[in-house]
Amino acid sequence: MLRHKIGFIGAGSIVQTMIKGLSAKRIVKGEQIWVTNKENHKRLRDLSKKYGVNRTADKATLLENADMIIIAVKPCDMPAVLEEIKPNVRETQLLVSVAAGVTTRAIEGCLDKKIPVIRCMPNTSCAVGESATAAAKGRFANEGHLSAACTLFEALGEVVVVDEANMDIVTGLSGSGPAYFYYMIELMEKTAVDAGLSRETAKKLLFQTLYGAARMLKDCNQDPSSLRQRVTSPGGTTFAAMEVFQSMGLEDTITKAVIKAAARSRELGAESISIE
Repeated sequence: MLRHKIGFIGAGSIVQTMIKGLSAKRIVKGEQIWVTNKENHKRLRDLSKKYGVNRTADKATLLENADMIIIAVKPCDMPAVLEEIKPNVRETQLLVSVAAGVTTRAIEGCLDKKIPVIRCMPNTSCAVGESATAAAKGRFANEGHLSAACTLFEALGEVVVVDEANMDIVTGLSGSGPAYFYYMIELMEKTAVDAGLSRETAKKLLFQTLYGAARMLKDCNQDPSSLRQRVTSPGGTTFAAMEVFQSMGLEDTITKAVIKAAARSRELGAESISIE
């Protein structure tokens, strides 16, 4: 169990899933968590009632009672949040940002203090303890700060430490990644139902297929190309499907999608805070 008192600025879906995951694994007690947001006080009441967390409409109160501050707001809201907390945030606190595109340098510049900042990019699978999270540290954060942030997110899945220069591609890859797989399953399910299979049967087959493929990738220590080739017999059914994927330019489509998501991450950061 973590001893940190954790303050969440923002109470959107990622915060709700993080609190759910931390509570389910009993990493922190509800009384160790403080939550605030801009205006949705009903959500704060619901989180307090469900998980026993502390709620406040006053960020100064949260900063007074927490030593690890998780900023989970939209990139466009970051400047206002940083300006509001600037008088009260202390250099002994650890700031963790999960805002897409916003760099540690930009955060440090806005606060104008030697605040330890860790930038993290989890995904929504933290709700079931299976997030893929990347973490990068800012100029004033040390290995202890990085370790504390990683410990928090390890309770919610896998964590990798990366250079901050790679955080935008991480956002396009694993931050947005669950939606890519959901979309593919959505389309495959529709195809199966249109072809006459019941929705219940299609879901059961597809969910287990996705889960099994993920387990194979994780446990068999083989690269995806090798596993794909093992399934793709020349002239067989999988071979026929692969021919369609290749003829329709699936590789190019996926490449462009991930790169565009990464570019949008950079744009969001640039639009929110300019660095002089």
